Amino acid sequence: MTASARYERVVRKAQADGRVPALSVALRRADREPWVFTVGDSGNPEHPLNPDTRFRIGSITKTFTAVLVLQSRDDGLLDLDDPIGKHLPVPAHGDATIRRLLSHTAGFQREPYGDIWDTLQAPDATEVLAQLDRAERVLPNARRYHYSNLGFAVLGQLVAKLRGGAWAEVVAERVLGPLGLTATTLNPPPQAAVGYLVDDFSDAARPEPQTDLGGVAPAAQLWSTASDMATWASFLAHPATADPDGKVLAASTLDEMRFPATVTNEAVWQTGFGLGLIVEPQSRWVTHVGHDGAMPGFLASAYGRRGGDDLPDGLGAAVLGSSGTSRVIGEVVHELLKLAVELDPADIKPWKAADPAPREYRSVLGHWYSEGTPFVFSWHDGALRARLTELPPDSPPAVFAPLPGQPDVLRTVSGRETGELLRLTRDDSGTVVRMHWATYRVTRRQEGFDGGAASDGGE
Repeated sequence: MTASARYERVVRKAQADGRVPALSVALRRADREPWVFTVGDSGNPEHPLNPDTRFRIGSITKTFTAVLVLQSRDDGLLDLDDPIGKHLPVPAHGDATIRRLLSHTAGFQREPYGDIWDTLQAPDATEVLAQLDRAERVLPNARRYHYSNLGFAVLGQLVAKLRGGAWAEVVAERVLGPLGLTATTLNPPPQAAVGYLVDDFSDAARPEPQTDLGGVAPAAQLWSTASDMATWASFLAHPATADPDGKVLAASTLDEMRFPATVTNEAVWQTGFGLGLIVEPQSRWVTHVGHDGAMPGFLASAYGRRGGDDLPDGLGAAVLGSSGTSRVIGEVVHELLKLAVELDPADIKPWKAADPAPREYRSVLGHWYSEGTPFVFSWHDGALRARLTELPPDSPPAVFAPLPGQPDVLRTVSGRETGELLRLTRDDSGTVVRMHWATYRVTRRQEGFDGGAASDGGE
């Protein structure tokens, strides 16, 4: 069975077992044409289900708002540790920081003031802010994770104010357009699928109302296709393939967004939350990064895969369904990403000899000890690296970059001790004989903290 046939079988089984009226799925990677598949009935007689059918993506919308916030930070319009009240006229909770709102650790109640899921009447942009004094701070700032649509509604109004336009205009101009996400829209187009509530005890399905979220749009309003969302997932995980020129966001900023700021459950550390992004650990060294979405009649998931052997560049997947209750939709996206690596791994690139390490770093290469523990230093891909000797070869190394004009002082730019300095000490011949990493001494022989060799024992 081909890889495509296996993918199709997984999707067909999910649609049948999960009783999802319509399911649209896409896999994207840099070295293949996108794989797109649909199964079911759109519920729209004038527009039968096809790859251009639009589904509501719910809270995946939050990832677009988060990117807009980080764009604003990179452009010098805000600091992530600014209180929201510095930029918006809010009647309460102005001390909540932008960073805490992005990571759902500001303690805001989940929804805006009022029973909007009873009335299906959301506040407009002005009301979202004006009614903050009626909304609770259900937890102290920074106490723990607590998901909040209200928090992201406020962030959406923040970027709208900073950019001088409505949130929908800003996301279209600064994200959707540059990435070519032409099927992603604020409102449902004519080819939109109908969303359903599927009965637990029969095969009946009730159409759900289409709800305009007004001022809460930055948290969950958008509609899209599986193809657009697979591209978006690829961008979130591997911006170099989807946005090679950094038109939307610098790759280093997306690294920052993906780093977990909190866990969603203190007892079971299986899901992390970064700056607007969900981080789902998989097997060793592998994570899936993206977001899920839920709105009346719809569930959606879009994730990109990072790390591990055989990973194709830019691997992202999206699963959009027209059921508001079938949790299988959120499971299929992770299964497809895993299968894509197992069934159609990245091509193996032949090893080629490269230029040697620069002369000033050649005496660093080899085995060293720090705190009595062995490390190996090497030069690969144009950078000095270090790894604990006991770790497997595929474990992420520490990577160093020299400070400008100071070849003997390097910054750890990734891996162990990120941010710390590595200082080289040379003898009269220029050979590196000792190093200090994060201020800990690094030596060629195994030494105690008093400088004595371990092999000397107590002598």
